Amino acid sequence: MTFNLQDFTGENFCYLTTTGRVTGRPHTVEIWFALHGSTLYILSGGLDRADWVKNALRQPRVSIKIRDHVLQGLARRVKNDEEDTLARKLLFDKYSPTDDDLEEWARTSLPMAFDLFSTSP
Repeated sequence: MTFNLQDFTGENFCYLTTTGRVTGRPHTVEIWFALHGSTLYILSGGLDRADWVKNALRQPRVSIKIRDHVLQGLARRVKNDEEDTLARKLLFDKYSPTDDDLEEWARTSLPMAFDLFSTSP
């Protein structure tokens, strides 16, 4: 990558674009995120019922825009306990100072991981 991903840790939102599982068209959502190494984590309060989760699980290749950088990645459901704990902690620690009612969200949401592999200007 031509820039340091950690430069984006302080950003409040990213824009996740998935491919619609029915329409095949791109769908973009503005959403909270946290970074760890080259993996971006998002918690889905709607669990696996959220359209963006359904789309990402059907077609894992996604794009994620942070500021003016578009990152490419592969979506996956977090399955191991260590990574699950990490994702929840990263997101809770990042957003709880601005919203003090996030304990249940951090505990009950579905963690999704996006392994980033390239960028475009």
